[in-house]
Amino acid sequence: MKSLRKLWRLPAADRALLVDAVLWLGATKLGLALLSLDRLRHLLARAARSSMRWHRPTPSVERIVWAVSAAQRVVPRATCLPQALAAEALLLRSGYAASLRIGVARTGPGGLVAHAWIESDGRVVLGDLRELSCYAPFPPLPRATP
Repeated sequence: MKSLRKLWRLPAADRALLVDAVLWLGATKLGLALLSLDRLRHLLARAARSSMRWHRPTPSVERIVWAVSAAQRVVPRATCLPQALAAEALLLRSGYAASLRIGVARTGPGGLVAHAWIESDGRVVLGDLRELSCYAPFPPLPRATP
């Protein structure tokens, strides 16, 4: 109940953005279970482009990142990859540049851990970790196209 009161107190634009982020993050999580990463990115980009036609205020990059970060508390097990994919789609929908990055780091003998993040205009906007420099990034993925 307390969460609903907090949601209701938000400005209407933030409330709408947060609901969008929850829906995009949930759809992304489901898509990862059913589709290849390439196919999912294609579908997300296509959906983002088609929803660009709706007239709504354009949120800032920071508000989009805030919404995805808040949405991950509602969507179960929404790890870094679904968050990055949802953020990439929401950023593209709002007309911002977004680059999905994935890297790996060693965790010991024979162990690896992966992490996904989003860069926009040369800076990490989502998924920044204190130890991000420990991750060896894969080459940038091609831009998601509809």
